[in-house]
Amino acid sequence: MKYPLTIIGILILFTNCNRNTNLQYEAVAIDSNWTFSALGKDDFNPAIVPGSVHMDLYKNKIIEDPFYELNELSLQWVEETNWEYKTTFDADNYFLLNENIKLNFNGLDTYAKIYLNDSLILSTNNMFRSWEVNVKNIITIDSNELRIVFESPILHNKNIVNDYPYKLPSGNEPKHIKTKTSNFTRKAAYQFGWDWGPRFVTMGIWKPVELIGWNSARIIDVFTQTNSIKNNIADLETDITIEVSTAGNYVVKIDSIETQKYFESGLHHFKYPYQIINPQLWWANNMGKPHLYEQNISLHKGNENIHKRKNCFGIRTVELVNEPDSIGTSFYFKLNGSPIFIKGANYIPQDVFLSRVTPKQYEQLIIAAKEANFNMLRVWGGGIYEKDIFYELCDKYGILVWQDFMFSGSLYPNIPAFKENIKEEVKENIKRLRQHPCIAVWCGNNEIEVGWGNWGWQKEYGYNTSDSIHIWKAYHDIFRKLIPDQLSQLDPLRNYTPTSPLSNWGTKENFNHSSMHYWGVWHGKEPFENFKKNVGRFMVEYGFQSFPQLSTLSKVMNDSSLYLDSKAMDHRQKSYIGNDLIKKHVNQYFSPPKDFKEFVKLSQKTQAIGLEIAINSHKNKSPHCMGTLFWQFNDCWPGPSWSIIDYYGNKKDAYFCVKKAFK
Repeated sequence: MKYPLTIIGILILFTNCNRNTNLQYEAVAIDSNWTFSALGKDDFNPAIVPGSVHMDLYKNKIIEDPFYELNELSLQWVEETNWEYKTTFDADNYFLLNENIKLNFNGLDTYAKIYLNDSLILSTNNMFRSWEVNVKNIITIDSNELRIVFESPILHNKNIVNDYPYKLPSGNEPKHIKTKTSNFTRKAAYQFGWDWGPRFVTMGIWKPVELIGWNSARIIDVFTQTNSIKNNIADLETDITIEVSTAGNYVVKIDSIETQKYFESGLHHFKYPYQIINPQLWWANNMGKPHLYEQNISLHKGNENIHKRKNCFGIRTVELVNEPDSIGTSFYFKLNGSPIFIKGANYIPQDVFLSRVTPKQYEQLIIAAKEANFNMLRVWGGGIYEKDIFYELCDKYGILVWQDFMFSGSLYPNIPAFKENIKEEVKENIKRLRQHPCIAVWCGNNEIEVGWGNWGWQKEYGYNTSDSIHIWKAYHDIFRKLIPDQLSQLDPLRNYTPTSPLSNWGTKENFNHSSMHYWGVWHGKEPFENFKKNVGRFMVEYGFQSFPQLSTLSKVMNDSSLYLDSKAMDHRQKSYIGNDLIKKHVNQYFSPPKDFKEFVKLSQKTQAIGLEIAINSHKNKSPHCMGTLFWQFNDCWPGPSWSIIDYYGNKKDAYFCVKKAFK
């Protein structure tokens, strides 16, 4: 059976012979009739696109719930299997008249070969990139077969890792994994495992697939930048990127302003500077209204409107002040010229299986941040560059975003093709996200410099001086050159810090300098009272674990496993010191719990005590300290972690404690 395409761009009426077939931009989703199978098995079952292979296996009852009991252990075969997805679709005869017909893959996870009508049209190698390919000469009016073959990231990289001249730390992967491949793979690192989540190395079509048709020219990017705000006048510039396939005269309209241009074929950057008198500024939560402006951008050829886009932007300036001062080295933000004490948390992806996070879940979580008096979330570097809806909601509710690039706790290979892949990833995501007023700072990576300087990698992996120079060159090339070079070209007014933290918690003097991840309480097994003594200039990470409520655990565990020392509960605790440390602190503040139910409740109360002490200490040390982002806001699966909101959206005791402390 053949299925029609779902309309996602302009309305297309296949039976209307009088419709305009020459000029208007059209986009349709290829989201029906997908099936999948293990490669070579020819055992196809229905698939959901966007989705992931684990969820398709689960929905077809081929596997049990990956989160249930010990199923994580029995499902590791999925990551070492190659998979095939395919669908068949018809195209409209009028659609085929378009001068340009392209397939756009918004997100493929990760190593994929794509075939259209048996022609190899594309190979991909990066979960964080989108891919567009011309299919004008391949597509037909009906029975187009689109087939995508996914190669296991483990199988793809195993020989590359083993042949590489140095063993590189891949800090997130469990110790029992012999060949660690996550740092050679441009995909979400947390899916390879972390100390708060499981290991499910996913594959699949995780973002929509679109068929695009257009003629003459199209708008491919719009970016409005606030250059300055002085004397109640905002100097702005809207940059529009236009792709032209047919040279000629065009009209670019920005609201009611028209500009006529002659464009040769190729890419063109059209800049429109202007001023707004008495602008309504975008402010962070509890500072003012996060006002958003809207522009209507359209491209015309002759009398025809051939492409249009809405451009949403905010007028604000954000400055990171990171410079020597009388104390040591400052680290604080100014919003619209005003110093701001940052209050918030670290955000991780809301699910291991990304495609099942709904728009409603995104909004509920960002509203929870707003209601807890946050003004910033850090999008941490072991997850993903979040979907557009995340940043749109942060724009709407006044939540600033500290945006890591997707590198965390590992070293990366010094391979030219690998670095070129990173360059394209960085370019694309800067362009996609720079429009959002919520983005306050770009950060190169999470904890790599502090790891290199303090975690003993050189000794653990046997690096000599020559090895270290070669390995560190790859780091320098990516985080001190490649990324800042792209930012200087594409987002020059935004702040950049190459790594977080810039200062390590090992010595007292370091608390006078820059950004800090303080893990003396937890990894250092220090008491909560040390939160009062150890306050840095900007606290990017700190925290304490608790268990989610019993109803959350009951959804993924048998009643017989609901005690602390059961095999399933022990497996769910991913931290190497987790349960013993929680018990120690619970017993410090409360009488020993009489059963597991009481232990769960007291673990949450204990976490709340720790965060309250930490946050109040940071606030009381202002302006020495100008920011506090605890670890962590949310969860990617149901289990014990540092979160204050569990996987199902239930708020722990610490949520209400944080809300009060941030008021």
